[in-house]
Amino acid sequence: MKRHEFLRGLHKATANRNYLEIGVNDGRSLTLSRVPSVAIDPAFKVVTEIKCDVHLVKATSDDFFARDNPLQHLKGGRHPVRNLRRGRSPFGYWRRTTLDLAFIDGMHLFEYALRDFINIEKHSDWSSVIVFDDMLPRSIDEAARDRHTNAWTGDVYKVIEILNRYRPDLVTVLVDTQPTGQLVIFGADPKNTVLKDKYDEIMAEFDVPDPQKVPEAVLERVKAVTPETLLEADFWRPLVRARGRGLSRARGWEPLRSALEGLAVSR
Repeated sequence: MKRHEFLRGLHKATANRNYLEIGVNDGRSLTLSRVPSVAIDPAFKVVTEIKCDVHLVKATSDDFFARDNPLQHLKGGRHPVRNLRRGRSPFGYWRRTTLDLAFIDGMHLFEYALRDFINIEKHSDWSSVIVFDDMLPRSIDEAARDRHTNAWTGDVYKVIEILNRYRPDLVTVLVDTQPTGQLVIFGADPKNTVLKDKYDEIMAEFDVPDPQKVPEAVLERVKAVTPETLLEADFWRPLVRARGRGLSRARGWEPLRSALEGLAVSR
C-alpha cells in the first residue's frame, strides 16, 4: 500500500475532527483532508485542489509553533466544558484545541522531526494519532544527512530509537508503506517534557556525520506491520468513541493500550 492510500485510511479510521500537516510540498497529502486543517511549509507549491477548510502557513514549523495560539484556525472544533462549581454557568469554560490527526513530513533530519513531535504533542492528548513519514530508508545512501540521491529520507529513522528509549509510555507502530514507510504514534501526553529536557543529550548522541549506521532491522523492515493490519485493527472504534465521550487518559487510553501493544510494535 502506498503512503497516500494509507493516509486516506487513517483519515477514515480516526474519524478525525481536525488535521495538521508539516511538509505540504505540492499538496497531494493535504487533498485527503475533509476537516478543518492547518498545513505548514516554508516553500509549498500546491498544484492540486484542496477540499477542506485549510490555513496554509508559509513558514518553518519551528516558527509556526512559536506563535501565540498557533492552532487558532481550529478553534471551531472546541467543545464547552461543564463547570460544576455552584453559582456558575454550566458551560463557562472551553477546552484547549486538541489535534486528532497530525502528519510530520517536513525537513528530513531527525532533529527537525523530533522538534515537530515535541511541538505537536503539546497540542495533543492520548487519543491523538501522530504520523511520521519516511521512516524506513531503503539504503544507507537514501538515509544520509547530506542529500546526494534523488529519493531521500534523511536520518529521520532515528526517531524510532529515540522515542522507544526516552518515551516508553508511547506506543509506536512501524508501518510497511511504500515507498519509505511510516511510524504511527499513540498515547501522546502534552504534560511530558522528557524529550525537551533531554534534547541536548539526544543531539550529542544521534547527530553523527555520514555515512549513517542504519540498523538492519530498519533497512529490512523487520518490525513493520502491513498497513492493512493497522487499519483493520479492532481498537479504532473504541478509540473514537472514547474520544467523543471526552474520557480521561486513565479511562480511555489504558484499556486500549494493551490492544495496540498486541501489534508488532517497534520495540
